[in-house]
Amino acid sequence: MSHAPSLTPEDEQLLHELRQQRRRHRAKHHDGLSFGQRLADGVAATVGSWRFIIAQSVLLFLWIVLNVVGWIQAWDPYPFILLNLALSFQAAYSAPILMMSQNRQAEIDRHHAEVDYKINIKAELEIEQLHQKIDLLREQEVVRLTRAVELLLQRLDAEAGKGAA
Repeated sequence: MSHAPSLTPEDEQLLHELRQQRRRHRAKHHDGLSFGQRLADGVAATVGSWRFIIAQSVLLFLWIVLNVVGWIQAWDPYPFILLNLALSFQAAYSAPILMMSQNRQAEIDRHHAEVDYKINIKAELEIEQLHQKIDLLREQEVVRLTRAVELLLQRLDAEAGKGAA
């Protein structure tokens, strides 16, 4: 009987390291965040929400209506230079903050992809080990059954020899 190829020493070592890493690894991305990172995430969550878009749209609408209709003294007449300046400042500050948050999220995603890859490698090695164990058990069972058949044949031959004599 041929035995299935066992895991290489490198695979065994990798499997051992992955098992140990799983026991040590507890991802804590939010615990070690700096104030700036928490602020960037908060700004990104706020600016990227429907609540912000609706609130900003209402404010822009009111700004334009109040300055065009002239119910009160127009503080920013058409072409709304002050409004343009305010929106430019908002864009100048929110864009880099959003990029910081996205870069940090990309780093977290890369880390998760790496962990997923290691989990897949570990699963593959574990499955390979299980196949080897099943093959070994099957081979042992075949050997045991072969011996049992041989013993039964010997008994039949012995019984046939007694019956012929």
